Amino acid sequence: MGTVFLWFGVLKFFPAASPAERVAVRAAMKLTFDLLPSDVVLRVLAASEMAIGLGLVTGVLLRVVLVGFFAHMAGVFSALLLLPEEMWQGDAPIPTLEGQYIIKNVVLVAACLVVAADEWGRAAPS
Repeated sequence: MGTVFLWFGVLKFFPAASPAERVAVRAAMKLTFDLLPSDVVLRVLAASEMAIGLGLVTGVLLRVVLVGFFAHMAGVFSALLLLPEEMWQGDAPIPTLEGQYIIKNVVLVAACLVVAADEWGRAAPS
């Protein structure tokens, strides 16, 4: 999971290398009420994905990383509501390719729920 996040974060630093770049920026812009320029939003998304990826790979500050991961996923899934014309085919609950790209993140959420359950299930050090 960490490697995937790290990889996708790195891709966002290269213009048009990430297939999710446009949707991610548009959703983030709506969430931030267009207060930041799109290039800044893209760099922040890239850096946050890389930080989450590194944290998942190394386990450093894992609880903080998991909170960041779940907050990031809330933002990712918000695109399904914020950009309905891009996420859904007409009025039917049939996702577009971009919508499918967002929905597949359910797998990452499930995997991180397992990591979080293990991490928070550990006894606190004395």
